Formats: sequence, structure tokens, C-alpha cells
Amino acid sequence: MSSSWSRLIRFIDEEGKTAYGEPDIESIEQLDARLQDGSLYAHELLGNDPFSLTAGSRRLRVKQLLPVLTPDDVPIIRCIGLNYVKHIQEGGRTPPPYPSIFIKPSTCIAGFNDEIPIPKLAQDSLDYEGELSIVIGKTGKNISKEDALEYIAGYCSSNDVSCRKWQRDPAFAGGVPQWCFSKGFDKYAPLGPVLVSPKVVGAADNLRLQTYVNGELRQDSSTSDMLFSVRDIVSFASQGTTLQKGTVIMTGTPSGVAMGMKPAPVYLKDGDVVEVVIDQLGRTRNTMSFE
Repeated sequence: MSSSWSRLIRFIDEEGKTAYGEPDIESIEQLDARLQDGSLYAHELLGNDPFSLTAGSRRLRVKQLLPVLTPDDVPIIRCIGLNYVKHIQEGGRTPPPYPSIFIKPSTCIAGFNDEIPIPKLAQDSLDYEGELSIVIGKTGKNISKEDALEYIAGYCSSNDVSCRKWQRDPAFAGGVPQWCFSKGFDKYAPLGPVLVSPKVVGAADNLRLQTYVNGELRQDSSTSDMLFSVRDIVSFASQGTTLQKGTVIMTGTPSGVAMGMKPAPVYLKDGDVVEVVIDQLGRTRNTMSFE
């Protein structure tokens, strides 16, 4: 996909207006620092659709960052299960022959700093899954691996929030693990504040991914540990299936989830803060809020 930007943010400017823009930064590490000291600027991008923007002429001061994507921008979230080799090993599972795909609804989309509401029926086995997410920038079907990057608008950090009881406990999930309900509650897919184009990170195949819980490092891996690459995933997910513009594809999580901790899982509690940080893509930082 040919876009007019390399990094995309949505923000409120000094006049209180919402705008899209390309942040005036040389690295993602500068984003938070410049925002905090008031020196973050962005080159204006014109349009109401984050996937059809054109370059404007103004350089705007960023007063507040907003989620770059809203539920209205995302028709569906497609998710890949069991896609990191070490995560498959920690769960005692067998590597799948093809990407395992499940669905989250667009109502799962949340901002990079939103509180995540945890419903009462899902509070006793709450887990995190730090993930690289792909955002499709143009609609396609039966996409080849060679052409896959042409359909990607950008990448972002994300968290596939999960309830293990409803995913795996036979008393709730039945005899076959089910993923859609257990991971599909409102705001269970917070996304990072920036979309980063393949022009910057290519196929995103060697980025460090870290997940922290209340400042404690839980996951520390690289996207190079993925069983199926970004190209593999986009191509496979589009076979016989239209990938609509705006589709988010969560590409799986590495080892270090709470479910896999020994001697027993240490699941998330009310008020816990989960941060997912990916090199060059920025971070999500979300507080779990029990309803």
C-alpha cells in the first residue's frame, strides 16, 4: 500500500480540533518525551479516513494523543493463535500446520491508554497477550505472500486480553477450547498510539516485544520467533476470504503469559497495569478495571 505517511497518529491540536498527522520524530522513543514537554508536532494529513489521507501544508502542535483507530474504522479483528514457538512449547501444544484463526468483534478495539472493563463473569482468570498487530490498508482477496506487504497500512503494538476460564475450562468452554467469547469482551483489544508503515519496519520480522505487569517484565521475545510470518498470515487469511480495509490482524503472543507460569498462573487483578512495548511501534498501557 502506498501511503502519504510513514508513521500515523490521531490527535487534538492547540485549537482543540481532531486531526491526523505524521509525528515529527526520528524514533518512536521521542513520542512520549516530546508530548510530555509540549514539543511534539505533526505534519497535518487531510481526510476523515485513516487509510485515504493526503498531505496537508500545516505543522501542528500535538496537545493530546488519541487512539489512531476507533471501532468504526475496523470492520473485524482476525487473530492468530499459537504462533510463537516458545509459547506453543510452554502450553504443551503441537505446532499447527497452518495459522489458527479466530475472531474478535470491532467492539474489542480500545485505545492505548484506556481502562479495560472486566465483566464479572471473566474476573478470575484474566490474562494478557502482548502482540504485534497488522492493519490492512486496502481491501484484498487471495493475496500472494509476495504481494502481502502491499496490502498493509501499518503495524502497532496490542494486547489480546483473554479470559482463560471461558477459553479452556471444560466446565465453561466445553470439550473443545473456544476463543471468540473468551477474548471478545468489550475493549479486549487495546492498540498502540501509532501506525507504523512497512516503509519503516518492512515485514516486522525482527522486532523486540515486551510485556510488563505493574512494571514487572513478563514477556520478552522477538517477532522472529513467530511460526508464521506477516506475509504468511496475510496471504493465508485472505484465501477465499475478503480482507476488508481496516481489518486488524493480531499475530499471536510469545511465551510468558500468566496461564503458563509455574508452579501456578498469576492472573491479573483489579487495578493491574499492563504495558506492551514493541521496538519502533510504541506501547499500550492499560489498567484492568473490574466492573
